[in-house]
Amino acid sequence: DMLLLSGMEAHTWSVEMRSAELDTLLLETFEAFEPVAAEKSIRLSIKLPETALPPCACDPGRIRQVLSILLHNAVSYTPEQGYICLSLAYDGKSFRIQVTDNGVGIPEEEKAHIFERFYRADSSRSSKDHFGLGLAIASEIIKAHQGQILVGDTPGGGSTFSIILKLSHSYFS
Repeated sequence: DMLLLSGMEAHTWSVEMRSAELDTLLLETFEAFEPVAAEKSIRLSIKLPETALPPCACDPGRIRQVLSILLHNAVSYTPEQGYICLSLAYDGKSFRIQVTDNGVGIPEEEKAHIFERFYRADSSRSSKDHFGLGLAIASEIIKAHQGQILVGDTPGGGSTFSIILKLSHSYFS
């Protein structure tokens, strides 16, 4: 992770943009995390649009990496019998991917810092297998896609992470 972040800073790291079907990418990532969620008795669900979507210009491997970071965090900070939902929406101009959970949530004063390197919420909520690099990596990957990554509260408790990727055909011309 440190090497990846160092490469991003040194601009020796890049994304390989190509046409990708986001619904397929989300479904594959969802299926990979089903056993992990089941181990903790967490209900994992997915919501995909019923209509066909246009392809998204992205680096599928890097977007899968971001989804894995967000799902891993959600599983880590969601209690047994909790829920996590992975969803995808499209509004004609951009794609919105969300990872919603009913875990411990993130205090308002910490939201501004969670995408910084090595930042971890206070130790009572921090897992020993988290080093504060995942969300920094996710943020850098989304920035490289000229997108946004945001965090908000889930109604009733927990966190919702949103990724916004613009529809762009310029990578394919």
